[in-house]
Amino acid sequence: MARQLVPANRPPYEEVVGYSRACKIGNFIEVSGTTANRVGHEPAGGNDPYLQAKDILNTIGRALEACGATFADVIRTRVFLVRVADWEAVGRAHNEIFRELRPASTFVEVSGLLAPDLLVEIEATAILP
Repeated sequence: MARQLVPANRPPYEEVVGYSRACKIGNFIEVSGTTANRVGHEPAGGNDPYLQAKDILNTIGRALEACGATFADVIRTRVFLVRVADWEAVGRAHNEIFRELRPASTFVEVSGLLAPDLLVEIEATAILP
């Protein structure tokens, strides 16, 4: 099966790590862990976990679209939080997209992300019909 890659457009990480924003093989799509990172700048949304999550979900939506999918095709999300207390704010952003779709989802607290001002990272798995 052909492999379709969606670039992350987040140098230098793509070149250093060797990854893509999303990878599609057949009808299966994996979207990499996505943050609100703006290399050399404050993250999108600043120190607001809700706004970081909104930015992340917009990025994931564009990656899905590049693979011919939508949020309706998402069957699983994984949410990594630096501060578990942010779960409600991030959950609100998640719910705005997935309220009716209700994919399987996990929220996990982690000790840190790639940059100290990043508060949340989200991954998604989608399957096209």
